[in-house]
Amino acid sequence: MRKLQIEEIPRLSIYQFDQIEKIPLIVVLDNIRSHHNTGAVFRTCDAFACEAVYLCGITGIPPHRDIHKTALGATDTVKWEYFENTLDAAKNLKNKGYKIVALEIAEGSTQIDDFDILRGEKIALFLGNEVNGVEQCIIDMADACLEIPQYGTKHSLNVSVSGGIAIWSIAKQMLK
Repeated sequence: MRKLQIEEIPRLSIYQFDQIEKIPLIVVLDNIRSHHNTGAVFRTCDAFACEAVYLCGITGIPPHRDIHKTALGATDTVKWEYFENTLDAAKNLKNKGYKIVALEIAEGSTQIDDFDILRGEKIALFLGNEVNGVEQCIIDMADACLEIPQYGTKHSLNVSVSGGIAIWSIAKQMLK
């Protein structure tokens, strides 16, 4: 086995990426403080060909040096939209037929491995603030809350890490 050099890895151009079919997953960042977390989510959304990223509240917007540092150009490939208020984004997505899914520890949450997506279903995945999580008003209107099982003393993961796990889990089902 030999590690591939970067020029050996097949990559789509920005134009080719724009032309491919995206999975019907929009990731919504609910007041994310860290530009590095925002950039990392953009990069993950590019990797799994997500439809878009919605940036809400205090979440930074491109172009920004710190977002670019972790996004590595994904802000040029992944469509994004800004909403001053996360609830407005949720209502917009609900009106477009998206299932509202919050990644949050909550009463009645579903373990991520047990979450089933129906063929053709559109998902809006809400990732919350690094300290306060997803806003309660979003949880109140959510169709589901997903929880990632954790076995240590901490009950949270960095938002870009947990987002990556959830995006991969959802994408895996959507790409079947």
